[in-house]
Amino acid sequence: MAQDGRQEESIAELRQQIAHSRDRLGRDLEGLRYELDFPLKFRKSFQRHAKVWISAAVLTGVAATARATSKTKVVYRTFGRKSGEQKKGEEQKKGLLQAGVAMGALRLAATLLRPVAVSFITKKMGSYAGGSAASRN
Repeated sequence: MAQDGRQEESIAELRQQIAHSRDRLGRDLEGLRYELDFPLKFRKSFQRHAKVWISAAVLTGVAATARATSKTKVVYRTFGRKSGEQKKGEEQKKGLLQAGVAMGALRLAATLLRPVAVSFITKKMGSYAGGSAASRN
């Protein structure tokens, strides 16, 4: 009987140890989740040190802009060009410029004439629709 009592005590101790280890494991997992929650850490850090974060962002933007604008332009000279080729390029540029001006003028004319065209078409379609309705009666 003494052995049965000791066995029950050892079983109870084992169960208690298992329960304690589960609790410890649960606490450790919660702590690990908290340590690995980087978005929460960033939010808290930004809330606590907003001035530092904003100034760092501004300085980073200024540095990136300064670095991008400090690049020098490289001008290439072509030595094999003939004068005829230069004239041809200039003529192409003039042609493109004229085409651009013509397209702009057409677009402006279309914008200005659109209300006139819409009212004209509406009147014509209305007269056709009205004439067909009158002929049916």
